Amino acid sequence: MRALRIGAVVAGSALMALGGAFLTMSAFDAFFFGMVNGRGWICIALVVFASWQPGKALLGALLFGAFDAFQIRLQAEIGQVVPGQVFLMLPYLLSIVALVLVARRADYPRALLQPWFKGQRH
Repeated sequence: MRALRIGAVVAGSALMALGGAFLTMSAFDAFFFGMVNGRGWICIALVVFASWQPGKALLGALLFGAFDAFQIRLQAEIGQVVPGQVFLMLPYLLSIVALVLVARRADYPRALLQPWFKGQRH
């Protein structure tokens, strides 16, 4: 159990570092504060939405990414009629609605929010 938790923390940290490097170097070609813009909360909502199952989380992330890309295209098409903030809000609104619908019956791991101390058995 100890090796699994340590491995999960190391793997998660490595993936977060890769994501940050991608945002900094590829997506924006610069670093500035606020570049994540609340996407971390979307990740937490995705994990709950997917009931801690990686396959479902991947599909949810792809769905969020598709709606994020769709809002850019939609903004270009009808951006003169509707304010741009409405389009920026759409992917986040979708994630809130999905979380509200799924969170009540979402299953969670037994070890969630359980403190872990080295040398202690559960």
